[in-house]
Amino acid sequence: MIAIAPRRAADILVAQLIRQQVTDIFCVPGESYLAVLDSLHDAAIRVTVCRQEGGACMMADAVGRLTGRPGISFVTRGPGALNAAPAIHIAHQDSIPVILFVGQIERSARERGAFQELDYRDVFGSMTKWTTEIDDARRIPEIIHRAFHVAMSGRKGPVVIALPEDMLTEMAAVADAPFVEPLETHPSLSQMAQLQKRLWAAKRPIVITGGTGWSQQAVDRLVRFAEAFDLPVSNSFRRQMIFPERHGQYVGNLGIGPNPPLLKYIREADLILAIGARLGEMPSQGYSLLDIPGDGERLIHVHAGSDELGRVYATKLPIHASMEAFAAALQTLQPPGERPWAEARAGLHAEYRKWTEVPTNIPGTLQMGPVMAYLRDHLPADSVLCNGAGNYATWLHRYYMFNGYATQAAPTSGSMGYGVPAAVGVKRAFPEKTVVAFAGDGCFLMNGQDFATAVQYDLPIIVLVIDNRMYGTIRMHQEREFPGRVSATELKNPDFAAYARAFGGHGERVERTAEFIPAFERARASGKPAILHLLIDPEAITPTTTITALRNHQR
Repeated sequence: MIAIAPRRAADILVAQLIRQQVTDIFCVPGESYLAVLDSLHDAAIRVTVCRQEGGACMMADAVGRLTGRPGISFVTRGPGALNAAPAIHIAHQDSIPVILFVGQIERSARERGAFQELDYRDVFGSMTKWTTEIDDARRIPEIIHRAFHVAMSGRKGPVVIALPEDMLTEMAAVADAPFVEPLETHPSLSQMAQLQKRLWAAKRPIVITGGTGWSQQAVDRLVRFAEAFDLPVSNSFRRQMIFPERHGQYVGNLGIGPNPPLLKYIREADLILAIGARLGEMPSQGYSLLDIPGDGERLIHVHAGSDELGRVYATKLPIHASMEAFAAALQTLQPPGERPWAEARAGLHAEYRKWTEVPTNIPGTLQMGPVMAYLRDHLPADSVLCNGAGNYATWLHRYYMFNGYATQAAPTSGSMGYGVPAAVGVKRAFPEKTVVAFAGDGCFLMNGQDFATAVQYDLPIIVLVIDNRMYGTIRMHQEREFPGRVSATELKNPDFAAYARAFGGHGERVERTAEFIPAFERARASGKPAILHLLIDPEAITPTTTITALRNHQR
């Protein structure tokens, strides 16, 4: 047996991350994990120093979202950990593998109300797949190995690990843990036989994609399956990078404000094959598209998490399978000779193209439809588009066509402030990709300080700040419920272009449609992180309605 030399606990921890092929860490430094920072000094891992812990963890989320392996973030105890909590909630709701390491007080000071003391199991327990604390340096390889396994298995999600400050300087003689591969769960032969039988008997079937755990190979196999059966396919809310949206089988995004003909078809469908999707509140249109807990006769639900099957919707054919394994099993199915849904599928695709390709006119001198059409037609196919939450995102979701896997980073949880840090994280991990972030004026200033991180590391992201001088989504609901009674939704904003220049980036103001293309191309040519400040008319609350129309509808 080979003798193992003692190592400092912090060095053991960093060695485990290297064994798991971690290339990037996003952090805000803290005295509670100085030993780890020292270990990272000479490690083959890029460390990105961020301006706020929520942004740092959202950067890790974006990396986990696009790679399928856990994004890694380090923050300090107490306030640092609480600042990271919004990102953990995003990862939990969105099923994203993330591991957050949190510095912790010394073990001997527990339960004294020590400086910045928190019980992390209590704080994060309802938002994670696992929250733990490492008390013994000898267990570091075991716990890190388990954390990667938990984050990537079943329904993916976040793990939080607390690191007592004194533990990190202990010495221990322990071997490194092996590399963790994601757990693949396979459908049974009888389940696939039942699926084929149901497809052969269907008259109005549809496939709805969603969730995480996909890969380019799984997507390619899903595309071949859809082509062979001539099936209509819809991506669920902010999962538009799964099935290519330019493909002839695609019939539209099932998110906020979807195309009415798509909703009509789904309500009348006799077979809904939901692959990876939880069919949560947004894609289910407020849980109205399917009966709860009924609809078992027409729903076939495929999910990697066994606890998601039957959680909301009853189904006679629940299939517990990972996306990789299920997509591979789809290749064994034989299409029927007759496809009575083919004409309806072609009609839905035509409706989708019209809905997406023909911009609506909105009040004001800056039209967002042509802006999105330009980006749709001129960005490289592998560009990554990031956004947070707000009505501004409806233009992105409606008019842009995602046409490749790993090209979208957006929170299904509806969390504001995500787009800018996500873009920074993506550009740090994939410097060769074009990365564009979308943010409303309210959304941007929730994590806009991490634009400084893009400047610090020379990450030429392009941020489109869509400014209507209000919290637009809330104002929309306010006008519907209490028309004309504007309260707590108006904003007075800075000059966002000047903000970009103050940090050392490129900034321009865009007030007219004709100004956008040259401004965007100058931003791209600058080689700097850039902000384009897009001023739109406050009346243009969505692509299809105005504030005045909302008020008048209530009278």
